[in-house]
Amino acid sequence: MAIQKTITHEDIIRDVRSGKIAPVYYLMGEEGYYIDKLSDFLVETLLKPEERDFNLDVVYGIDTTIEKVVEMARAFPMMAERRMVLVREAQGLRSLDALESYLRHFSSTTVLVMCHKNGTLDKRKAIVKEIQSVGVLYESKKLYDNQLAPFVAGYMKRAKVEIDPQAVQMIVDHVGADLSRLSSEMDKLLMALPKEKKMVTADMVEELTGMSKDFNNFELQSALAHRDILRANRIVKYFQGNPRSFALSSTLSNLFTFFSDVMMAYYAPERTESGVADWLSVPAWKVKNDLMPALRNYSGVKVMNILGEIRKTDAASKGVGGCKTAPGDLLQELIFYILH
Repeated sequence: MAIQKTITHEDIIRDVRSGKIAPVYYLMGEEGYYIDKLSDFLVETLLKPEERDFNLDVVYGIDTTIEKVVEMARAFPMMAERRMVLVREAQGLRSLDALESYLRHFSSTTVLVMCHKNGTLDKRKAIVKEIQSVGVLYESKKLYDNQLAPFVAGYMKRAKVEIDPQAVQMIVDHVGADLSRLSSEMDKLLMALPKEKKMVTADMVEELTGMSKDFNNFELQSALAHRDILRANRIVKYFQGNPRSFALSSTLSNLFTFFSDVMMAYYAPERTESGVADWLSVPAWKVKNDLMPALRNYSGVKVMNILGEIRKTDAASKGVGGCKTAPGDLLQELIFYILH
């Protein structure tokens, strides 16, 4: 079975559903959300509920050895097509030497799933090539800040529910990059959504999370796009007075993405709403509401300078140059620079 070196969780799900089942899945990385989702998916898909009592072994790396894991993997299934061995917290195993020999002579009736969180295997080691030669090596990476909104929107879409953009940004601002918490918050929203409704709104998020729908990154971006000095300063003051309501890193990421889009919009063959939307592959509402106003309010040179200033603010927030300015004050200085 030919296995590609870089594989996504969607690839694994699609292959398993089409009957392409590997004897070994090594799931590793800093983002535990996809590791948990994939291991649960493999168990639920490959073993019927009535088969699991006799054909599913679940162990934890800190409580076992790789030799015992291999011994379980070599056992035969009972009244089932296959058996599974699921090793949670595989990073707790002291050695993987016995796994190398197993991979050379693996059991064709066992699916071995190794869940290695908060780290990865050294890709220079022979074990990595051994896993890739017969099984699946998957790395679950942390999402960048600009990937969180698509994650939220996609999660809701799979639940056949729409969510307005402001609500998306509010959830991301409230939770941050913890995908497990993000999914938990969205599950709460879905449970609270009346059956007759198929849209999650900013008002609903505000009611359930206590987060303000008027003072958040989404509204700050809008205020800057329209060069609304009063509204932008009100939002900054709210952030300064409520430091738990915002994360500077998330705000800077959102602003950098937005002004990068503005910069790219200047190169659009047609600088119309539809032309910019096609050029950037972004929704028409985003172009109409924010990008077109920003194009009218900021010159190309100013946008370039803004992007540079956002980078400087990000560096300062991380202590570069010995900076000890509070996050809210750094944001205030940046917003002043953008608006003036």
